[in-house]
Amino acid sequence: MPLEDTDTDARTPYQLPFPQDALQEIVIPKAIPDDERVWVPQAENVAFRPLCLNRSQGYWMNLLRVRKSGVLSRHRHPQAVHGLVLRGRWHYLEHDWVAEEGGYVFEAPGETHTLVVPDDVDEMITMFQVNGVMLYVDPYGKTMSYEDVFTKIDMCRAHYEKVGLGADYVDQFVR
Repeated sequence: MPLEDTDTDARTPYQLPFPQDALQEIVIPKAIPDDERVWVPQAENVAFRPLCLNRSQGYWMNLLRVRKSGVLSRHRHPQAVHGLVLRGRWHYLEHDWVAEEGGYVFEAPGETHTLVVPDDVDEMITMFQVNGVMLYVDPYGKTMSYEDVFTKIDMCRAHYEKVGLGADYVDQFVR
């Protein structure tokens, strides 16, 4: 049974204190930044912009920006991945669909695929939520390297220190 609403003004904000140990929210007014230093290089013409690096739950959300065509990586996800294409388009060699601007992609746990940016795309930006680990593999599944939220944090710290933002610049995205 619902509690009786004692305040008839729907615009009255919540009046009780938030939980003492609740984490602070992250608000990023301009997720695609003008400051090039915010993009963390991953490979030639490939960079990511952290949005949330959740070390307590083992996931990260970022923008992946690719400014080259061709094969980007072959990788496996033991856990689910969500993607929202903001610019450009891309596809996987293993599937017949194309992820296009404005499109959403759910990648099921256990999926292994090879990301390709088409020749006529100058820039692709996709927001990804990656849960757990991303394993980079050869065509036969042998693990070549990996990424997780901790390697992402380390990459950010090193890059932000190098470009003058300070290693602690990444702390605003860490939860």
